[in-house]
Amino acid sequence: MSTPDQKRLADLTALLKSEARALGFQQLGIADTDLDSERAYLERWLALERHGDMQYMQRHGRLRSTPDELVPGTIRVIAVRMDYFPEPQSEARRCLAQADRAYIARYALGRDYHKLMRQRLGKLAAWLEQQVGDLNCRVFVDSAPVLERALARKAGLGWIGKHTNLLDRSSGSWFLLGEIYTDLPLPCDSPTSDHCGSCRACIDVCPTAAIVGPHELDARRCLSYLTIEQKGAIPVEFRRALGNRIFGCDDCQLVCPWNRYARLTSEDDFRPRHGLDTAKLVELFAWSESEWSAKTEGSALRRPGFEGWRRNIAVALGNAPPGPEVAAALDRGSGDPSPLVREHVAWARAEQAAKQRVE
Repeated sequence: MSTPDQKRLADLTALLKSEARALGFQQLGIADTDLDSERAYLERWLALERHGDMQYMQRHGRLRSTPDELVPGTIRVIAVRMDYFPEPQSEARRCLAQADRAYIARYALGRDYHKLMRQRLGKLAAWLEQQVGDLNCRVFVDSAPVLERALARKAGLGWIGKHTNLLDRSSGSWFLLGEIYTDLPLPCDSPTSDHCGSCRACIDVCPTAAIVGPHELDARRCLSYLTIEQKGAIPVEFRRALGNRIFGCDDCQLVCPWNRYARLTSEDDFRPRHGLDTAKLVELFAWSESEWSAKTEGSALRRPGFEGWRRNIAVALGNAPPGPEVAAALDRGSGDPSPLVREHVAWARAEQAAKQRVE
């Protein structure tokens, strides 16, 4: 590939950003591959074992901060974002406040974003190759050791908030990230400055105090990690804090002042499926494995597996208001073939019994 001159690269970048918008991305930025400062943060985070059981974080730690080692020849990272929030935030808060309903992190209500974004990024990479000829490109959507938020920050897509999510002044944080690694020397965008100020709403609201300080997240305490990534038992100390959250947690985003500017998604694939935005806990706990498999096909909800799904709902049922439906669901769950699920059902039944004694 012959290297285009600077003017042509600038013109190409403008066209690339336009093409990204046409493909449904709300923003595109370009960064170099220097992540030295982020490497020190990552190494400290791993040394403190805040990654929990996510051993892949440890195995591929260095590759995350060296894009040119992950994909040799890489000199630029094209970062994109796509809005996913499917409903007014008041609806999410309403669901979270109804203890008999199941709260699912809003990114997981519809189709798995990995597939949708990877397909769109593939089209964007193919378009770029058509413009310049032979080109080294590789697409990523949370699928390899990539420091997505750090690269997106360098590419000007926002700043990393105190909750460790990426924030944009005009769009908040309800968006997903993807990248294209390339050897094309496109002009880089400027990073965005931090605008969190003295606000600590996200730190104060975290149900398990997982945000141990500004920009410091301990995954071992985080409900997103505990309900999705952790395969064993949910520590007893965090079960009441789980509330009705059966997959992930959005609390830190729901209280963030910048999310008052967030826009609803225009993607039909991100709209809730199977009534999951308002489903009752007892309804979801009654799903058979075949029903769960059918209704979560092409969904991020597959991540914890059926056993993890029922484990999470069992805890949420323990936190639900007492009633005959909840009692009957837990009675049935006590015969679950999984020892893991049975243990969480036993805890939930004890919680329900304690509530009834108080009443």
